[in-house]
Amino acid sequence: MSDIDTTPDDAGRDARHKARMERKKEVVDAKIASAQTERGVIVITTGNGKGKSSSGFGMVVRAMGHGMQTGVVQFIKGAIPSGEEMFLRRYPEQCEFHVMGEGYTWETQDRARDVAKAQAAWEVARRLLRDPAVGLVLLDELNIALKLHYLDVEQVIADLRARPPMQHVVITGRGAPPALVEAADTVTDMTPVKHAFQQGIKAQRGVEM
Repeated sequence: MSDIDTTPDDAGRDARHKARMERKKEVVDAKIASAQTERGVIVITTGNGKGKSSSGFGMVVRAMGHGMQTGVVQFIKGAIPSGEEMFLRRYPEQCEFHVMGEGYTWETQDRARDVAKAQAAWEVARRLLRDPAVGLVLLDELNIALKLHYLDVEQVIADLRARPPMQHVVITGRGAPPALVEAADTVTDMTPVKHAFQQGIKAQRGVEM
């Protein structure tokens, strides 16, 4: 006899669960079978919640795990080295890492210089976007540069569309412009629920930087 008695109600519940999962599997298998297109995608993580850049860097590491060449261009950020930067710089043969910003705009307080830095960063990004050997490009905080009109969104979209057909692009930052959202394949809006900083907890290594 089992240590756990099985009542008729348990047996009925298990049978109903199995039937639901069988129906769900049919639906999921059909969707997988219908998705036959294989090409590079544009992924955007935006919104006010935490985790946008973290998600992007996670995809860089995932791509590297599959043996892909990757490239990172950081807009806006740059004053403080991040844990991601320090880690990925250990693998220069697989990840080309460019920190092109000088810090958040409320710190730099120089719009003309910020615009020049953003435009220089986009030239680096364009080179990566033209290289078929690069499988995934992360454009970290590009959305902010577009939101502040440091770059022309239509030119950015045109360059994205002209990239090699199998290249993936991940774009992060708050305030993704509608035209860029429309051009993307996958868009996630990060919604904040609560944050340690609101409780007076300073940014922690390994979590925020």
